[in-house]
Amino acid sequence: MLVASCAGLSLRQAARRVTLLHDEALKDSGLSLAQVGLMALIATSADDRMAALAARAGLDPSTLSRNLRGLEREGLIEIVTVEKDLRRRAVWLTESGLRRLQGALPAWRATQARIAELFPANLMERIAAASEKLTVRAE
Repeated sequence: MLVASCAGLSLRQAARRVTLLHDEALKDSGLSLAQVGLMALIATSADDRMAALAARAGLDPSTLSRNLRGLEREGLIEIVTVEKDLRRRAVWLTESGLRRLQGALPAWRATQARIAELFPANLMERIAAASEKLTVRAE
């Protein structure tokens, strides 16, 4: 009863399965779903600051930095210190990163279509909207 009715456990299990499905489909691109997601956030954002990217990704800055290191090592992103404000770091896709992301999108789209066949229409949007309303309160 607990396992079947617990939102946290059910969502984590579904997330793991969806991630595995995407990662398998993306294998030929050499990217994981997490990497594709970060690269897509970088590619589509007007704000290139690391702090803004961390907020959009829902990651703390140290976790974001750890996740970006591999992409930077592969030459897919560039992280730079901004000359006008040496405390500010910016991140953007390299040309190679953009090509790699574009190459991964057909597999990602095909997997999304497969998942859409299994879940009711707009369920993902409803889950995302509901999750934004959840907050953790320190006591």
